[in-house]
Amino acid sequence: MSLVSCVGAALGYNGVPVLRGVDFSVGAGDYVCVTGENGSGKSTLILGMLRLLRPIEGRIEYGDGLAPDGVGYLPQRSAGGASFPAGAFEVVLSGRLASRGLRPFYSRRDRAVAADSMRRLGVYELRDKNFGELSGGQRQRVLLARALCSEGRLLILDEPVAGLDPMATVEFYEALSEIRSAGDVTVIMVSHDVRRAVSDASHVLYVHGGGVLFADRENYLASDAGKKFIGGLEND
Repeated sequence: MSLVSCVGAALGYNGVPVLRGVDFSVGAGDYVCVTGENGSGKSTLILGMLRLLRPIEGRIEYGDGLAPDGVGYLPQRSAGGASFPAGAFEVVLSGRLASRGLRPFYSRRDRAVAADSMRRLGVYELRDKNFGELSGGQRQRVLLARALCSEGRLLILDEPVAGLDPMATVEFYEALSEIRSAGDVTVIMVSHDVRRAVSDASHVLYVHGGGVLFADRENYLASDAGKKFIGGLEND
């Protein structure tokens, strides 16, 4: 059963579509790489999948019991985040806000889930460190733990390796692989690091010309778009 489905969706702003006729379904356990030229509408599509942007027409649905607070989101990195005045554990714990409801304080379960997320990402030993003192790679792991802290079955990641140095980029992909190895998390990731992202992906969502091409990895590589962006990857 699909976790996220777009059915004939048109997405845009002030009634003016950026994307039209968007049709695809993401299933449990899929790893979807979202790619396309700058300005093609990738961010618009992500906002729609997060339900932060209402379709002009058509619909975007969550299925298989997926609730809005079960979606973890890691936005694009910003330089300002490095000076965020909080400890690493506090940052991860804030990922529980959506599931806290009207409770004014974090529960014992919230704290346990945050600690488990940090252990899963290998950053539990950094829990008492100031977020701003961490390296770029460590911060991304902490933020990924925060996204995972929603207990979400779906992670939506927007350019998570942009601006990271090569070593931090490798560490991030290793962390993501560790998460996916359990088979209980679906990942949708926007990336300009197309060759690396597609090499691990099960599906590719290529945004272009006001629409999308959704295909499994093999069919994308065989398509004109795949040959243009990453021709020869299938032979690597």
